[in-house]
Amino acid sequence: MADGLAALRSLMSSHSPPLDALVIPSEDYHQSEYISSRDKRREFVSGFTGSAGLALITMNEALLWTDGRYFLQAAEQLSDQWKLMRIGEDPAVDVWMANNLPNDAAIGTDPWCVSIDTVQRWERAFAKKKQKLVQTSTNLVDEVWKNRPPPEINPVNVHVLEFAGRSTTDKMNDLRERLTQEKACGIVITALDEVAWLYNIRGSDVSYCPVVHAFAIVTPTSAFFYVDQRKLSSEVSGYLKENGIEVREYDAVSADMSLLASNQLGPFAFKETQSEVSGGTDIGSREDATESIKSEAEDGDSIDLIWADPESCCYALYSKLDSDKVLLKQSPLALSKALKNPIELDGFKKAHIRDGAAVVQYLVWLDKQMQENCGASGYFAEGETLSQKKKFREGKKLTELTVSDKLESFRASKEHFRSLSFPTISSVGSNAAMNHYRPQPNTCAELDADSIYLFDSGAQYLDGTTDITRTVHFGRPSAHEKACYTAVLKGHIALGNARFPNGTTGYAVDILARLPLWKDGLNFRHGTGHGIGSYLNVHEGPHAITGGPRAPNVPMQASMTVTDEPGYYEDGNFGIRLENVLVVNEADTKFNFGGKGYLSFEHITWAPYQSKLINLSLLTPEEIDWLNTYHSKCRDILAPYLDDDEMAWLKKATEAVRA
Repeated sequence: MADGLAALRSLMSSHSPPLDALVIPSEDYHQSEYISSRDKRREFVSGFTGSAGLALITMNEALLWTDGRYFLQAAEQLSDQWKLMRIGEDPAVDVWMANNLPNDAAIGTDPWCVSIDTVQRWERAFAKKKQKLVQTSTNLVDEVWKNRPPPEINPVNVHVLEFAGRSTTDKMNDLRERLTQEKACGIVITALDEVAWLYNIRGSDVSYCPVVHAFAIVTPTSAFFYVDQRKLSSEVSGYLKENGIEVREYDAVSADMSLLASNQLGPFAFKETQSEVSGGTDIGSREDATESIKSEAEDGDSIDLIWADPESCCYALYSKLDSDKVLLKQSPLALSKALKNPIELDGFKKAHIRDGAAVVQYLVWLDKQMQENCGASGYFAEGETLSQKKKFREGKKLTELTVSDKLESFRASKEHFRSLSFPTISSVGSNAAMNHYRPQPNTCAELDADSIYLFDSGAQYLDGTTDITRTVHFGRPSAHEKACYTAVLKGHIALGNARFPNGTTGYAVDILARLPLWKDGLNFRHGTGHGIGSYLNVHEGPHAITGGPRAPNVPMQASMTVTDEPGYYEDGNFGIRLENVLVVNEADTKFNFGGKGYLSFEHITWAPYQSKLINLSLLTPEEIDWLNTYHSKCRDILAPYLDDDEMAWLKKATEAVRA
C-alpha cells in the first residue's frame, strides 16, 4: 500500500493541473454498493475491505471515511499511514477538504465514480476558498494497479414472467407515461438493479447481486441497452429485439448522451421499419407517441428535459448534458421496483420458507457439532462447557468460515437457489461486535461454546432475495447478554407489530426498535431496516427504516418489503442482531382517522429465536404471546421441508414460553 500511495502522489504531481488531493470513492460507474473485484479501487489503495467508505489522498496525508458499521473493522485494517475518519463524529469529507486544503486547491476524482449530487455538494463547499474539482481523464488508481482483475464476460439471462410478474413492455409503458408527465424527452438509467428490473434481465457481473454492467436510455419512442455484447446469446438478443430494445456497446453510452442532449437520439430521431421489429413491439403506439410529442411541442410545451437521478447517475454522463435542461429527480424506477407485484410477493414468501428451512437445518447441525465435538451444553441447555472438551476434537474444529460454508450448502440444496445475497457475517464473541465483520480464511476465529455466535446471511433465489440474522449461544449466556438480547428482541417485536397511517416514513417508526435499548442506555449504529429486491440487490431503496439527518423521506407503501433488524454491539465482547424480512400490508383498523388508511407489517422470515437467551421477566404478556404465535407458525410452515430429526429439534426450539 505504501508503494501505491507514493505512485499515486507522483501521478498527482504530474497531472495537469497538479492535484492537491485525490478522492477515491467506493463506488463503480453505476454508484453501486456492491461492486466487482476490478472496481474495488478504494480497497486496493487503503486495505479496508468494507462496502462503504471514501479515501482521500493529499501530498502529506491519507484519510478514510466510513460509517459506524465499520469503525472497528477499519481501525484494524488500516495501516499507520492512514487516518480513520468516523462519519457522524468527524467532519464530513467535503467540510474537511474545504477547511484543510489551500485556497485554489485542485481536487481530482474520476467523474465516472461520483454522483451528480456528490459533486454538487462538494463544489458548494469548495466555493468559499475557490477550490476546484478536477475531473481526471483516466482513473489514476487504475494506472498504478498493476494486477487489476480483468473484466469478466458473464452471460445475460432473461428473468422470465413466471418470476418477474410484469412484462418489460408494461414497465416501459409506465416509464414513458412518467416521461410525458415530467415533460422529459428521455431518461438515463444508471443503477444496475434498475436496468435489470426494467428490461427483465439478470446476470452475475457483481458477486451476490444478479445484475449486469449496463446502462439504459429510454425515450418516448425508443429504448437502448448499453452492454458488452459478448455477454448476449442469440436468444437474449432476440428477446431484447422483440421488446424494441436496441443493443449498443457499453462504452457508447457517453457519445449517446451527447446525441440525446442534441435531440438526435430521442423522440424525433427514431426511425424503424416494420421488418426491423419482431414480436411484441407496437409500431402504431410508437408513431402515436411521436405524434403526441410533436403536438405538445407545437402547443409550446417544453419537452426537452432529460431525466437523471442525481444520486445514481455519474457526473461523467451528466457533463454531456446542458445542465439547464436536466431534470434532477429520483428515478421513477426506484419506487416502481420497490412496490412488489403479486407474483413477486408470492415468490418472496416461498423463497423465505425454503430459506428458513435451510437456517433451521443449519442450527440443528451446528447444535450437534458443538455438543459432540466441543462439549457444549447446546442450543437448549445452559450448563457449563465440559473442560476436557472445551477445545474441538482432533479434525473436528469449527471456524466462523467453515460453518458459514455449511450454511451455504444447506441453502444451495433448495429449489431456485442461485447464490448468496451478500457475504455471510459469521462471527463469534468480539468479532460479532463488528457490525459487518466478514471471516477470512487465515484470521477467522474458532467457534466458542462460551461466546455468543451471530450469523447474518441471505440468498438469491429466482423467486426472491432473503436476508436473516439470528444470534445464539451454545453455552451459558451471562445475565447481561440475556438482558441485551431481550432488549433487541423487544425492539424487533415492537417494530414488526407497528401500525401507522399512510404517508409515514421509515424515519418515523425507527424509534420503535430503539426504545427498549435506549431505556437501558444502549443503541446501535446501523440502520434498522432496508428494502430488499426481488432476485435483485439485497439492499434496495428508495425507502428505509433509519434515523439520522440523511434518512430517506419516502413513505412506506403497501407491497413494499423491508427488514426489521435492531441490534446491540459491545466493543470487544459480543454483538447481537435479530432480523426478519417484512411485507408492508394495508391494515384493518377499527377506525380510519382522516381517511388516510393504515398500514402494518407481515413477517415472512421463519426461524426460531433462542429462548435461553431471553430474560422472560423483561417481556410483557403481549410480547410473550407474539413470540409463541410466531414460533407456532414456524413449526407449521417449515414442517414440510424438514426430516423427523430436524422437526423434533424445531418443536423443542419453538416450545411455548411463560414469564
